[in-house]
Amino acid sequence: MSNKINSIEIHLEPASSPRLAQLCGPLDDNLKQLERRLGVEISYRSNNFQITGRHGMCLIAGSILRSLYVETAPLKGGDIPELSPEKVHLAIQESHALEQDEENTQHYGKELNIKTKRGVIKPRTPNQASYIGNMLGHDVTFGIGPAGTGKTYLAVACAVDALERQEVRRILLTRPAVEAGEKLGFLPGDLSQKVDPYLRPLYDALFEMLGFEKVERLIERNVIEVAPLAYMRGRTLNDAYIILDESQNTTVEQMKMFLTRIGFNSRAVITGDITQIDLPRHQKSGLRHAIEVLSEVPALSFNFFQAADVVRHPIVAAIVEAYEEQDERDRIAEEKQKQRREAAQKLSQSGGE
Repeated sequence: MSNKINSIEIHLEPASSPRLAQLCGPLDDNLKQLERRLGVEISYRSNNFQITGRHGMCLIAGSILRSLYVETAPLKGGDIPELSPEKVHLAIQESHALEQDEENTQHYGKELNIKTKRGVIKPRTPNQASYIGNMLGHDVTFGIGPAGTGKTYLAVACAVDALERQEVRRILLTRPAVEAGEKLGFLPGDLSQKVDPYLRPLYDALFEMLGFEKVERLIERNVIEVAPLAYMRGRTLNDAYIILDESQNTTVEQMKMFLTRIGFNSRAVITGDITQIDLPRHQKSGLRHAIEVLSEVPALSFNFFQAADVVRHPIVAAIVEAYEEQDERDRIAEEKQKQRREAAQKLSQSGGE
């Protein structure tokens, strides 16, 4: 199956702001649920929707959006039916999207194994195998999806493999380190020590693959370099394997700056989760923007992971599922409370008249 990124556009008719508000849900929660479950990215302006991801998943997401929009048709009294998270969940289940995706990807060709001195790292899902294949075959690879899908771990594994094969001379680890307003200048230690806590997942993967002592030696020799994203401006990185982690928290300008730092014989992997953006509401994520702008560039590869790709301890899947169910219950309770307030306000206004 081709893993090339595709975009489709759909137009929902007739255009209706109240119906679109129900379709998207509070703070676009319904769209985020579709993105998380189907591994796609959805953007919209008025009644025009753009869906980006693997072609089959885009078509399924478009079909679900159309069917859900039909359910928001006004009732006889003119009221717009409520579109709850449960209805969105049922629509996804009824589409059999996840089962179809599993059938389409179960035969994904030869396994792509990464050999390190600590052992062989094998992909555990078809999406992981495609991700590794794209990292080996493309200069710039995007890994997009929820936590626990192996985005960062596999990126570090490929970087270590390239370093040990002498395909690159160094590894550079970076991520936006000040997205929540922390002032790194007031923290003790040198630059590496200040940024270390933010890059702990990358370090953990390096330690597992190379061992603590070797990683420390490579850092001392600057073969492995740690740098906050803001410090990369003005640099040109040749013969390097560069990993940008948590890229959903980059601004559009930061993402453009990072992508234009890539030099000769360098590879870059950009990982992120578009459902966990910590930027201020008025600021657009550089990762979302890159998906929209770069989707047609043939030299890049985009890989969208799904909840089914989570490969951590089995209890993690149960925990994630429990939190998602609680989030849905909270959203329902909040929506009902909002409706009660609006009803009470209308009753108060009518009484005053």
